[in-house]
Formats: sequence, structure tokens, C-alpha cells
Amino acid sequence: MTAATHTTPSPAHPRASGTPLHIGIVGCSAEGAALCYRTLCTEGAALMGRAHAHPEISMHTPSLADYVDCLDRGDLQGVADLMLASAHKLAQAGADILICPDNTIHQAFALVQPRSPRPWLHIAQVVAAEAALRGHRRLAITGTRWLVESSVYPDALAAQGIACVRPTEAERAEINRIIMDELVPGVVRTQAVAAFQEVIARMQREDGCDAVVLGCTEIPLIISDANSALPTLDSTRLLARAALRRAVPAG
Repeated sequence: MTAATHTTPSPAHPRASGTPLHIGIVGCSAEGAALCYRTLCTEGAALMGRAHAHPEISMHTPSLADYVDCLDRGDLQGVADLMLASAHKLAQAGADILICPDNTIHQAFALVQPRSPRPWLHIAQVVAAEAALRGHRRLAITGTRWLVESSVYPDALAAQGIACVRPTEAERAEINRIIMDELVPGVVRTQAVAAFQEVIARMQREDGCDAVVLGCTEIPLIISDANSALPTLDSTRLLARAALRRAVPAG
């Protein structure tokens, strides 16, 4: 099963046969974008069959404060405009395909895709496809309050016939605080790990969830299969791996 993508104008420059596509990263927050970038670089060699090899990668990141201002006032058009500005700069730099390692701002994806100069992979669709491949049926959703209260994951998962459950309101508030005040600035505390573990375990026990979506690209900094009561769906690395599969010709 492969992740769904959307059709947009094709790259403006032809690629030689067998040449990997140039991946453009539309960055938002630093830690998530950095983890996505590192994954593309470190895991490219396995697909390309040569040590240290990876596709060409470019990234553009406006000020995170600009995105947060738009999110706080519910301005999805403003979010889309920021994403599109990055998309156009990346297209000018030669990017063939685009990814955004930030779940929250995918709320604006429907406003971005029709005007984009390059095709995208949608992070929630990538995660949903992987969840279906693994046979999961009921997922816990973790992420910022903007993401968890949105339709980004419910819509993507419903298309795969998968149910999802949101944390309680109090859990959402604490998760959001940890993400924005600690993980986004690169601060990792043992209390944050314990808080996430408690929420995940409760959602397994009380809500019947069979896996958890790490729906903020910073959450994998502290939660993984090794310390989670539920199997994890790491949106950051899953997106990067999907981009690599799309970029590297099958050989």
C-alpha cells in the first residue's frame, strides 16, 4: 500500500533517467524539520545502494512565530500563504516534490495544494496508509491542540477505515504545553516523557486504542516503541521514508 498524493504541475525541469528527485522540505518548527532532514540523509543510502548517498534536499523555513500567530487567530489562509511562499522558493531552487514535517499546519493543505508549483506528500495520509498496512483499527492521536482538535487525522484515517480517539481536554492542554514550551525549543524532561506515557497507557486501557500517532514531529524526540505502551506511528520518519521512496527510482 502506498500513501496517497495529490496531482499538481509537474517539475519544470526534466530529470535524467534514474536520477533521484530533489526533495523540498517546507519547514515549520526546527526540531521536527531537523529530524525529518536527518532521516532523509541517513536512510537514503539503503535505497540508493551507496554509502552516504541521499537525494538532493532543500529546505525553507519562515519564522515559526508567523505560523503561531496565524494558528492562534484561526487564520488558515495565512498558514497556507506561508506554506506556499516556501513551496515557490523551493521550486525555484529545483525541488521536484514537497513535504512538510509539521502535522498541525496540514490543516491548511486544501488551500495549498491547488496553488502549489510542485506535488506534495500529505503527512497524515502517509501515516494512515502505514497504519492500514500494519492492520491497526483504532488509533490514539497526540499532537498540538490545534492538530488534535482538527480534522487532519480523522479525515485521513477514515479514508482507510480506521477510527481515532482524541485525548481528554486536560491531556490535550498538557501535551500542547509540553510540545510548545519544551520540545519545540529542544528541551527534553523526564516529566514530559512520563506525562506522554501516562496518556498513551490510559488510551490503551480505557479507549481501546491499538496504536498511537505521534502527530507532532517533535514527539519522537521522547516517545518511541521502546517506551510506549502502544505501538507508535512516527509521523516524522514515516513522511521522510515515503519521500525517499517517491524520490528514488526503483531499481
